Amino acid sequence: MARLGNRLTAIFVGKAAKPGVYCDGHGLYLLVGPSGSKSWVFRYRRRGRVHDMGIGPLHTVSLAQARAKALACRQQLLEGLDPLTEKHRTQRQHPESVTFEWCARQYLMAHQAGWKNGGQSVEQWSASLATYVHPVLGRLPVDMIDVGHVMRVLNPIWQEKNPTASRVRQRIENIIDWATTRGFRKGENPARWKGHLENLLARPNKVHSTAHHAAMPADEIPAFLEALHGRQAVSARAIEFLIYTATRTGEVINARSDEIDFSEQVWTIPAERMKGAVEHKVPLSPPAIAVIERMAEVRQNEFVFPGYSGGPLRESAMRMLLGYVGYGHLTIHGFRSSFSTWAHERTNFPAEIIEAALAHKVGNATERAYRRGDFFAKRRRLMEAWGAFCLTPAAVKSGTVVPLAAASV
Repeated sequence: MARLGNRLTAIFVGKAAKPGVYCDGHGLYLLVGPSGSKSWVFRYRRRGRVHDMGIGPLHTVSLAQARAKALACRQQLLEGLDPLTEKHRTQRQHPESVTFEWCARQYLMAHQAGWKNGGQSVEQWSASLATYVHPVLGRLPVDMIDVGHVMRVLNPIWQEKNPTASRVRQRIENIIDWATTRGFRKGENPARWKGHLENLLARPNKVHSTAHHAAMPADEIPAFLEALHGRQAVSARAIEFLIYTATRTGEVINARSDEIDFSEQVWTIPAERMKGAVEHKVPLSPPAIAVIERMAEVRQNEFVFPGYSGGPLRESAMRMLLGYVGYGHLTIHGFRSSFSTWAHERTNFPAEIIEAALAHKVGNATERAYRRGDFFAKRRRLMEAWGAFCLTPAAVKSGTVVPLAAASV
């Protein structure tokens, strides 16, 4: 007979790393997020609708405590009460228990499913909140936060780290809006920009000028790749693969082994991970395949480039590696610019082939559909030429055009 409750063990809960939902029974579930975060949810049905009620993160609520909370919720249901309604009533009666940090967690849980690259967005939000916001606002009751509190967060970083500060301000505003809508506070949002903080802070475009992603000159990439090849870190393999495929960071670190077709030598990136929300097939050159095969020897989970937490590799690990090898002034995204500059200036491939390789839209929808098959064959030749260039540092000198016959383009 199937076991109805207490299906999970404390050991399993502590070690669970694969993102997903794990049932303990009687409506209690453990949620493991893409970033490795763990929290408890009580799921119940009332008046024909399914409701999920968060009952706390694992680092605060143990398995035994979560079961006790779930039992209390089931008892409320037997008495004809709605657990969520009762929870919100209690919080409104005791607003001091509703902190900004608690609201931030609830906001992330409610919105992460709708974000592209969900785990990475949650990671970025969580990191910025933990670094800049929670030390100041985290433990404050959300209904007590005012302009002065928000300015304590923004003033130290507004001039020196304005792009980050602007994102932090927007995130505070979103969380406070959420808290207001849920009835945990009233009145003006102290983090609102228009007609409010714009009166206290310099406009972002006055303190920050947008700069292109710092990129490595193409002629330096072969030597750089040779240096990376000797390193054992997963982040080194991820950067190699990103360079060979000219793809984006989020696409690479979230790559899964079932997306790689070795027989066709193609990597299919699903639409939900693409900036343009369109599935993208990447022809894999021999050096790109070699990276995948090297990672297969140390595979830990479904991710091609696994991280320490059991999920995907973190973007920060790639950035840190750049610093370790003396290239901290460059950006990971800049390698796409390196490829683009090389392809436009050193080869005879048409611009539309190069842009298609970068997953940029070329032409209208009808033209893209008509050219799809032809473009892929030409993109494969382009990526093979790029792979060959990356492995032969002495073969190409600055200003030299790669001798690719027009017929092969």
